[in-house]
Amino acid sequence: MATRTSMETARIVVIGAGPAGIAAATKLLEAGFRSVVLLEAENRIGGRIYTIPFADNVVDLGAQWCHGEKKNVIYETLERQKLDLVESTGDVYDSYKCIRSNKEIVEDSVAEPLKAIAFNSIPERQQGLLNYEGSLGAYLTEKYWAEVAALPTKVDPVLAREFLENFKKFESSVEAADHLFEVSGKGHLEYWLCEGELLLNWRDKGFKTFLDILLKSDNSNPCGMLSHRVLLNHRVQNIDWSNPQNIKVKCFNGRVLTADHVICTTSLGVLKEMHSSMFQPALPASKVRAIEGLKLGTVDKFFIEFKDEFWPSDWTGVCFLWLEEDLKVLRNSDLFWLESVFGFYRVSYQPRILQGWVIGPHARHMESLSEEEVRDGISWLFRKFLKFSVPEPQNFLRTQWFSNVNFRGSYTFRSLLTDELRTGAWDLAAPLNTSEGRPLLQFAGESTHNHYYSTVHGAVESGWREAERLMEYYKMVPSHL
Repeated sequence: MATRTSMETARIVVIGAGPAGIAAATKLLEAGFRSVVLLEAENRIGGRIYTIPFADNVVDLGAQWCHGEKKNVIYETLERQKLDLVESTGDVYDSYKCIRSNKEIVEDSVAEPLKAIAFNSIPERQQGLLNYEGSLGAYLTEKYWAEVAALPTKVDPVLAREFLENFKKFESSVEAADHLFEVSGKGHLEYWLCEGELLLNWRDKGFKTFLDILLKSDNSNPCGMLSHRVLLNHRVQNIDWSNPQNIKVKCFNGRVLTADHVICTTSLGVLKEMHSSMFQPALPASKVRAIEGLKLGTVDKFFIEFKDEFWPSDWTGVCFLWLEEDLKVLRNSDLFWLESVFGFYRVSYQPRILQGWVIGPHARHMESLSEEEVRDGISWLFRKFLKFSVPEPQNFLRTQWFSNVNFRGSYTFRSLLTDELRTGAWDLAAPLNTSEGRPLLQFAGESTHNHYYSTVHGAVESGWREAERLMEYYKMVPSHL
């Protein structure tokens, strides 16, 4: 009879050292597993948590905020350890100025009612979406115009449309969708908001702070309890799980590891691109359906550092409203991608920088340009919209999440195709077991969470979920067959 491995001898390979992989590996080690190795394709740990030095302290190129408090495992971890590390970002994304492409600053008396209609529609849309068969974009558009028509003071419909177009881009960045008309209306209800402040920033330390807590790391030992267990620059090429007693994981650098269990935290973008060649034998139809049906979009950031703060002290940010005639000219120029740069905003604890956002196909095009071309494009955008001159930046950063072969996008959402295929995160998260119930291939990451997809707390929960799956398995079975 074959000897079953124990917690002490089970060979576990975790693919990806992002928040899901780190959460899974640290929990396994704390539970008594000893042979745990992480394969990380990048030359760093963290995945889509990527905190780097910039300007006066740091910026987060990926995940930036802790979204909510109640039932958010990140916030609750901080509370449990009595760590005061996050605070509210305030009204930065509420009190911004709306500026038209003719440099007209929209009066607050006009802009605020439109903002209220747009943003108040988000928590109130739940009941109306329960049996809604269309897209989130169609639902919000109908609701927006109905509310605009009911305003006591009439708003110029041209201006109202310009604002709606900008808001749809903003909300698309929240969803990580190319546009809201591909986001499932009723599928959107699968996402759960955690009660409390939704934009909790990490002061001047960045989101990496939370990884340090999971890892129990410090400056002298950045990998903490995963020291000597993370293999950087090990991009996985193939997982051969045809032999349940000896799963083989082959990396592009030629290295081959053998395992009893593999926890795959690869991003949905990579799974979409590689699943047909990555897994041998091929994944079952239900898993492929989930990979094809769920969507992962592109949201990129710009960080611009100036020598001194120069914008008005009462401006938390600006959003760009395009006049139709200006938009036609833009679309016929090399700067067409600027249409999807919807705004620039202040950054907490960074008084000398502005942060901008770009979404969708235009973000992917932006990633293909040189940094100089992108920087020149942003400078042109400022000149187009602002009445005052903008000084020459000292430093400039842009993200390229889609171009990176180890991510191929930013985060996930539920599309109309997801509904059509009747699939969801539950299919992606389902483990592939032996006939006796032993987990062989497990899947974690934000895309595998039923309700907290697109978030770090969802990724962390998914990593813990898969660690607990193995912990339960080894508690339930005898050490020998």
